[in-house]
Amino acid sequence: MRTIERDGEHEIEIKRSRFICALARVTDEERAREFVQQRRKAFHDARHNCSAFVLGDSGEIQKSSDDGEPAGTAGVPMLEVLKRNELTNVAAVVTRYFGGVKLGAGGLVRAYGGAVSEALEQVGTLVRRPVRVMSVEADYVLAGSLDNELRSAGYQVADTSYEAAVTFRVNVPLDALAEFDAWLAETTGGAASAVEGPLIYAELPDPESPKSRPR
Repeated sequence: MRTIERDGEHEIEIKRSRFICALARVTDEERAREFVQQRRKAFHDARHNCSAFVLGDSGEIQKSSDDGEPAGTAGVPMLEVLKRNELTNVAAVVTRYFGGVKLGAGGLVRAYGGAVSEALEQVGTLVRRPVRVMSVEADYVLAGSLDNELRSAGYQVADTSYEAAVTFRVNVPLDALAEFDAWLAETTGGAASAVEGPLIYAELPDPESPKSRPR
């Protein structure tokens, strides 16, 4: 699954109607509904504030609202864009200011779905993957260079603690654990080793994110 890299807002105009899409990172249904209500309050003079959100490690919670648009022409296409991009823990609200020209059912579907798609291109995405937290302890002489090596190699250093020795907590994808152990041994000449910690979900760079693709 993926999630958005940051909150963001993007506006498009179709036949004089303004469609303002806001995206937010959310972790539970209460926060998602709060975000929807905040947008409705902020844009209370708009004709519609349609919404969709997806939550859960596997995107199992999915809700949408047409907010007065013809059934299935707003919230559902918004939700489909989130699902098609395999996103979770994200809420989308598209505010519409009517421009006086009716778009028809097909036009509305394209407009609401397109507003979300374009907003996603602006904020970018991250991959949510199960990772093992690996604790790597090093003395202070080695720690500085090891920190640089870890980051240069693309490993995600989630936390660093400084006590009698320096401990790096590194998020390593499950299919890369053996590779990480071998890399660590080679990089430090066997001076450091890793201890396996808990299994968690971490957000890692998404090679499929529009912001990461060559232009």
